[in-house]
Amino acid sequence: MAEKIRITTPLTEEVSRTLRAGDSVLISGTIFSARDAAHKAMTEALARGEELPIDWTNQIVYYLGPTPAKPGNPIGSCGPTTSGRMDAYTPTMLDQGIKGMIGKGSRTPEVIESMKKHGVTYFAAVGGAAALISKSVKKYTVLAYPELGPEAVAALEVVDFPAIVVIDSEGNNFYEMGQAPYRKL
Repeated sequence: MAEKIRITTPLTEEVSRTLRAGDSVLISGTIFSARDAAHKAMTEALARGEELPIDWTNQIVYYLGPTPAKPGNPIGSCGPTTSGRMDAYTPTMLDQGIKGMIGKGSRTPEVIESMKKHGVTYFAAVGGAAALISKSVKKYTVLAYPELGPEAVAALEVVDFPAIVVIDSEGNNFYEMGQAPYRKL
């Protein structure tokens, strides 16, 4: 098995462009959570000419809705949600400087083209491993839209957050690459 690649946030375009579909990574630093309700609110704020609650330049967004934390823990289970729910908003958000996205599932051709244009990497976190993933989260702080509950924009301090590069900045798709040998059967 290949060695895991360690990356630290912020994720620059230069580093993003070195990652390849199928790479296993461990992410440390600050990542930000936001789901569809937060993406909708931010896209609407931009349309009104307002500033966003955080500067997305060289940041990683994690599509999750965490469960409440047990006493003594910063967060409850925090597995990925389906990324396609953000696809309508993603090109606009990538225009804001995001360089990495973490979720699960496929992305639309429009999102992939925007990723290629901006040098963005799409990572998958393993669904069903939410309790395990939560162990890499050391701090969870809501930053904006607290009324959205678990869909609020939040900062997560992570150490060795496990992910796989699913779609790299060149548009190579690990979901398709991984299935290719089995299509011949």
